[in-house]
This record gives sequence, structure tokens and C-alpha cells, in this order.
Amino acid sequence: MSLRSSADAILNSLAAFHDEERLLECHDAGHRLRCQLSALDKLGCAFQMFEVRSDSLASASMDRLKELSEALSRRLTYLLEPISLVEVDADQRVVQLRSNPPQKDETGTSYYELLVAAGGRLNLRRYAKSPGNPRHPIPAQVTREVFLRLIADFAAAG
Repeated sequence: MSLRSSADAILNSLAAFHDEERLLECHDAGHRLRCQLSALDKLGCAFQMFEVRSDSLASASMDRLKELSEALSRRLTYLLEPISLVEVDADQRVVQLRSNPPQKDETGTSYYELLVAAGGRLNLRRYAKSPGNPRHPIPAQVTREVFLRLIADFAAAG
């Protein structure tokens, strides 16, 4: 069973919930999904953390991580904002991507951050920052279709 199919089966087995945290975990041959859900209903879900680990990327070179980051930025066009490369940290072996441009309104800025890291870790979160305050994680709200597509795209990347 694919990672997407496993996650879909788990989502379909859960009753709707709001304002609580539930950890969704599943795996297939070579990939592991960990997602901290904060809401779920028939149409969508909200997550605080979305991470896929890929065995095939566990020992990927920095060049491979950069290539993967570029491919993901081209592929993830269905998020609220497009994402693009922000920083490459060769010492830590992490590539950081963010929404470009981020969402801005009268309360501040919100954006996605994707880390493509050594060890085959792909981590997606959403953050908000209001003027004069540090950034903080916020739930990313997506339809079930987008959620399952993210899983498939992250798994295909590795």
C-alpha cells in the first residue's frame, strides 16, 4: 500500500475533530509520514507539522538536496503561495524554502517553510509573524485532496 493510500485509510477511519492534536503516522517501503493534525472534517484538515522521511535520501549529497528542493518548488504550485529557495546551509546539510511572496494582511505575515534536510527529512510547516513579535507556528489548513497530494509528492521526491 502506498504512503498516500495508508494515510487516506487512516483519515477515513477518524471521526471529525477540532482544537485537539492527533498524530497521524504511517509508512510504506522506504517512506515514513508523521503529521500533527489539529483539525479534521469531511472536506479538509489542519496540521501543525508535516514530515516525510525517505530512506533513499538518507545519505543524499548537498547537490541532491538542492535538486530535490528545486523540484519540490516547481511541483508544489497548489499551496496558498508558491515556495522558493531561501537558504542553503551546507554545514548542517539543510535547504530552506519559504513562500515567495508570503501572505500579508493587516495582522502580519504568514508563510510556508519547507526544510529539505540530511537524513532524508522533508518538513513542511506554516508560520505567522505579527509586527514586533517573533514568528510562531500556525495550523496549515488544506483540503483532504491537497493533503493527500502533498503526501504523494513528498514520497515521489524521494
